[in-house]
Amino acid sequence: MERYLAENNLKADIVRLDGAVENAVRLGVADIIADVVETGTTLRQAGLVTVGEPILRSSAILIGRAGGSNSAQLMRRLQGVLVARGYVMLAYDVRADLLENATALTPGIESPTVSPLHREGWVAVQAMVLRQDVHRIMDELYELGARAILVTDISNCRL
Repeated sequence: MERYLAENNLKADIVRLDGAVENAVRLGVADIIADVVETGTTLRQAGLVTVGEPILRSSAILIGRAGGSNSAQLMRRLQGVLVARGYVMLAYDVRADLLENATALTPGIESPTVSPLHREGWVAVQAMVLRQDVHRIMDELYELGARAILVTDISNCRL
């Protein structure tokens, strides 16, 4: 960081912080921060904006031995985490006569899981849905008549 400041003829006192550095501005610890991630999601949530060009661009690279016996397994595990980040598990109860309309909203990856409930004429449904669509889908399910609508994070999956 000192080298970057010197190369760009910038003067600043550096305070090294760990963790949620985006809170440093609100707490009065810093006027500006340098964050180590590119997405900027937590910065925007804290009401901050990105200024200037990135100090450093980086990427992760997976290196393995050609023909390594665990390569395919490791790739499936990594892919499972990446896919899981984009989805949530949505569970809800709905009257059986509304099931077709409800599952049109939640078709799942292959198909939703539908289980009969003890309450006559009702079923429980579970399906993976895109995280970015979950609130809209929940609202539409509720309007349709679904109840006990629950969202659960998925930490990993195999599809």
